[in-house]
Amino acid sequence: MKYFSTKVYFLYFCTMKTRLFFPLIMFAWICSTNVYAQRYPWQDTTLGIGGRVEWLVNHLTPDEKLSLMVHRNPAIERVGLPAYSWWNEALHGVARAGKATVYPMPIALAATFDPQLVQAMFSDVAAEARRKYHAAQDTGGTGDYTGLTFFTPNINIFRDPRWGRGMETYGEDPYLTAMMGLACVNGLQHGHAEDWQGTPLLTAACLKHMAVHSGPEGVRHEFNSVVSHRDLRTTYLPAFEYIIKNSDVQQVMCGYNRINGIPCCTNRELFDILRNEWHYDGLLVTDCWALNDTYEPDTVIPRHRTHATATAAYGDAFGREVDLECGSGLPALREAWSAGILPEEKIDEHVRRILRTRLRVTDEPVPAGEEVVRDPSLFAPATHTIVLLKNDHVLPIERHTRIYLCGPNAEDTIMPLGNYNGTPRHTYSIRRGLELFYDLVSTPDSADLIVYAGGLSPQLEGEELPIDTPGFYRGDRTLIELPAGQVADLHALGTQTSHPQTPVVFVLCTGSAIALENVVDDVDAILVAWYGGEDMGGAVALQMLCQGPHIFGRLPVTFYRNTQQLPDFEDYDMQGRTYRYMDATPLYPFGYGLTYVGHHIETVHFDADSLTVTATLRGDYCLGGQSATRAVVQVYLVSPTDPAAPHKQLVGIGHCWVNAGQTATATIHLDPFWLRQYNPKTARMEEPADGTPLTLRIGLSSADKDLIDIPFTYRRK
Repeated sequence: MKYFSTKVYFLYFCTMKTRLFFPLIMFAWICSTNVYAQRYPWQDTTLGIGGRVEWLVNHLTPDEKLSLMVHRNPAIERVGLPAYSWWNEALHGVARAGKATVYPMPIALAATFDPQLVQAMFSDVAAEARRKYHAAQDTGGTGDYTGLTFFTPNINIFRDPRWGRGMETYGEDPYLTAMMGLACVNGLQHGHAEDWQGTPLLTAACLKHMAVHSGPEGVRHEFNSVVSHRDLRTTYLPAFEYIIKNSDVQQVMCGYNRINGIPCCTNRELFDILRNEWHYDGLLVTDCWALNDTYEPDTVIPRHRTHATATAAYGDAFGREVDLECGSGLPALREAWSAGILPEEKIDEHVRRILRTRLRVTDEPVPAGEEVVRDPSLFAPATHTIVLLKNDHVLPIERHTRIYLCGPNAEDTIMPLGNYNGTPRHTYSIRRGLELFYDLVSTPDSADLIVYAGGLSPQLEGEELPIDTPGFYRGDRTLIELPAGQVADLHALGTQTSHPQTPVVFVLCTGSAIALENVVDDVDAILVAWYGGEDMGGAVALQMLCQGPHIFGRLPVTFYRNTQQLPDFEDYDMQGRTYRYMDATPLYPFGYGLTYVGHHIETVHFDADSLTVTATLRGDYCLGGQSATRAVVQVYLVSPTDPAAPHKQLVGIGHCWVNAGQTATATIHLDPFWLRQYNPKTARMEEPADGTPLTLRIGLSSADKDLIDIPFTYRRK
């Protein structure tokens, strides 16, 4: 309507000033309005998406249809179909499209253990995306990063902390990954709506990378992930399955790697699971230029080379279930069609899916969304992502505390942005954030507190980076300990003699787990700030402040003691990995995190009929005058009769606010999906047999000492 009103005003102005040109102006106006745009039947929205798609399928030539099966769709002027690019990114805010809000990386969002916060955040991302899309349309922009179809979220399991792209994921646990991934999908596609059914499609999300993809980055174009059927079903696929079955996610992306010898984008087993078992009828898109790895020679990098020609590879992928390629394989698609490898009936199937999503997301009457107003004094959601690992009665602190700030990440404004990021309108470095509340001093001798900002950087860990330096290789890590220089810095601060009473707070910036065994005794407090986005510095400062209430995060990954606790990086067997299978004791367990209001679980009740856990918590003490804190109650499942099952498996999360000296209740409803067990006879996840003995373990982290056991017998409804 705004667009139409602008044209009417322009017409009126021109008419009054230059009546001589009225016929020409009138013609130009008509040609640029919907009157002209709706001259083809598919543009009539009253026909419904199905009718519009069928008209196009029936009127496009085979070659025109093929042109829609690569991510850069050209304009087909003969039927009035404009150009469109499917490639856009929104991992933690709209990326690569100019100024945009940069939120915390997904690994940091996972630390909130709060799907509602994640959905609300991605609702704002969707609103910002639609404004950008309409702005691009006004200027004729149709290239990459101008559309409404996003290659987000990354729901791969962060199985090994050495993987450089782990920061893009929601951690090491299938349940937490599924809950956060679902919240992302719903927020991107349907905003704040509680039920996606019947609501407009704001943008189109994409689950990636299916499947079993988590490094190593340096050889990903040739790497073969060898995985058992049990691990495939119990670890690598559940998040994909759960989100597909509980949303209308529009896209799924197949990965670069091979699984048991077969590239993901030509993998019949994956295709069968996706289409026939899960009944997914959305788009299957390739990772960008992934199909090239199946046939191109090893001239630059090693590749899979599983197919003799491009025609064979594209015929294999598109002749089965791949609908859309992110890449440039249109010539190979044409050859596959000409050779009869890719029949037109299959092409029509792909094009129907492509057009169905494209028309829904671009042509439905969806508002662009209001401007997202964010109060920088709150620095949310970045504040909720920070995890307090250690606190020897140092935090919180009062305003105007004198702080000596040091460390390699103290003033960095690039590090907080992570990867796949937009260009922020502002960035709070840790220094800038601390300056909002405290008095920064230039030497440690006049300081009340020393803050050391260290850790890693997205320039060291990330996607296929050109890095080969001690501890790092091609975006991955070879060691999970802190860089040696930082270890020396912290040891020097912890053993100083000139001002030994000055406590040290270590602010750890990272996208992955860090082994802190060799520095933990040198510091008095540890805050994990991750790569917290544009508000990271302000969030760190606010969480240190003696005013509340505070919401702290929990670890979405295990913090191992050292690199020696890890199996071989290229071994995809889950034994010994993550809290679910490791036998050794980590330094900080999955789900762990402190708060300023200490609390414990007093009683737990489980209703086996309704699968409902009720936990009563009591606040024990309060630091720094804090009034309340948000407790995160975690429910784990143990299968005593299955020796190959995980030691424990997260199956539920509950929240409640706890005050010191008072009680509060958290209620968690368990989804039967997460109580399923692996059946080796069928190689699938199935509902437990009637009478199966199970145990729930309820606590405030995954550590055995923090858990209360409730054995029960499973009864089928």
